[in-house]
Amino acid sequence: MAEPIFPKTVTLAITGASGAQYGLRLLQCLLASRVRVWLLLSDAARIVIDTETSVSLPEDEADTARFLGELYGAQPGQLTLFGKRDWFSPVASGTGAASSLVICPASGGTLSAIACGASNNLVERAADVALKERRQLILVPREAPYSEIHLENMLKLTRMGAVILPASPGFYQKPQSVEDLVDFVVARILSQLGIEQSLLPAWGNG
Repeated sequence: MAEPIFPKTVTLAITGASGAQYGLRLLQCLLASRVRVWLLLSDAARIVIDTETSVSLPEDEADTARFLGELYGAQPGQLTLFGKRDWFSPVASGTGAASSLVICPASGGTLSAIACGASNNLVERAADVALKERRQLILVPREAPYSEIHLENMLKLTRMGAVILPASPGFYQKPQSVEDLVDFVVARILSQLGIEQSLLPAWGNG
């Protein structure tokens, strides 16, 4: 039996900023759209997910990938989780990385490291690859207020070609729940990725 063919691959990194719900919902929507996902989780992301959501991730990476795949209905081979120092993973090289990388949410520390080219872990290296290869990099910061350091880093990254898409939900769609607010941001990310979505109607069509 042939394995499913996925027309698009997206690397999704979830870091330790508040707003784990955005990253998990994005993962769910990408899998539902038949997108192959290469997932990166920072240590802080695991803590935030456990704190902010009802999702309790296993400690083992293989168990985590299996758990999330079952939770969100991934098809065989659709979801792969890479460890933070898996330097032989495809996302660590320009010859293997996906055409799109989303960091959602992106912590202030992650923004700083990427802006400086630190590459101390796989999330930072994947972003460095995206920038040097001129590939799509979407950063979703969730912070308030922004310091001058945050703003300078975001400006620097924008000038490098990254898209800064803050987790700032709108209200013109009259949200009825927290989930509606999360979906607003996720819909904007999906649109940036060129993936059809029905979470949020286009302006003038709702």
